[in-house]
Amino acid sequence: MSVMTGRGSDRRRFTAAVLGPDAVPEPLPLSDRVARGVVVDVTSYMLCLATTRGEERFLFERVTSFWKGDEADPTDLSPGDDAVVLCSHDGRLVAERVWAQPARATGVIVGVEGEELEIDPGHGRPRVPVVVPYRSSGRIGVRHPRLEPGYVFDAIGVWRAGAVWATRPATTQPPYPLHATPHRPPTLQYADTVSGIATWYDPVLGRSSHLDPRALANAAAYPAIDPVGHSEGCDRRTPCAPLPLLSTGATLRLRNDCTRDTTVVPVVDCAAADSWICDLCPTCGGQGAGRIASLTMTAFVALGGRLEDGCFNATVTVAQGEG
Repeated sequence: MSVMTGRGSDRRRFTAAVLGPDAVPEPLPLSDRVARGVVVDVTSYMLCLATTRGEERFLFERVTSFWKGDEADPTDLSPGDDAVVLCSHDGRLVAERVWAQPARATGVIVGVEGEELEIDPGHGRPRVPVVVPYRSSGRIGVRHPRLEPGYVFDAIGVWRAGAVWATRPATTQPPYPLHATPHRPPTLQYADTVSGIATWYDPVLGRSSHLDPRALANAAAYPAIDPVGHSEGCDRRTPCAPLPLLSTGATLRLRNDCTRDTTVVPVVDCAAADSWICDLCPTCGGQGAGRIASLTMTAFVALGGRLEDGCFNATVTVAQGEG
């Protein structure tokens, strides 16, 4: 990531020299309202996390809510759990919402054995083991009726014993396997501003979030990475939204159309699987189809998203001259 960050800084500096600083906004830091780490201790009124900043404590109020695969109580959290905290507007010491062991699996099914699936997220990332337990199978099956190799899968759940235990679908599965996806002709004209769906992913896969700085990154993966200059490639397809090709290190100005919160994030990775899906997000009546960015888990929460929803409607503005 340090190499990509360095190249991205050089690209922004050169573009700013030609087009002016307003053409290439600098990435913004993660909001102070969001924290992530490993649960050290939890009581009925306080959570102690080990984070990249050291140990941090967050107080609970009557309105504090908890999620661990479903709505939960503080007693459902355990030492060792990975946790994301959204703090109150009134101060960082009070937790507004806490997610424990949040996980997501997005990609194509490559293996099935009983209630266990193997998901390939594309772009050379490690395959993800997924369990669809019986109590969640009905909810998952309504929107993912074909749990068979070759079909796209996108579900949210919790990490348990090294696998994602799916509790709810994140989208509706296309009615055909990935290889049979209808061809989308490439868009010949691209706009600087595109509306669509922002999703989230976890760059550390729930591991050592108290040690890995990527766990608190305010960044995004992008479904239309330019193949030129990227030796690793990006096994994407033509995205549903008319997105311009960008390189890692480019910056995006992203707005949550539901809350009107905005941020500027760097593109740090390929969101190959997001280019395989052409869907809508039900939040606040959005109309734009197609996934335009996959924010890191903490960036998604900082911009007003709820991890269990999986998406929000968004507008992205691409800096002029980036690519």
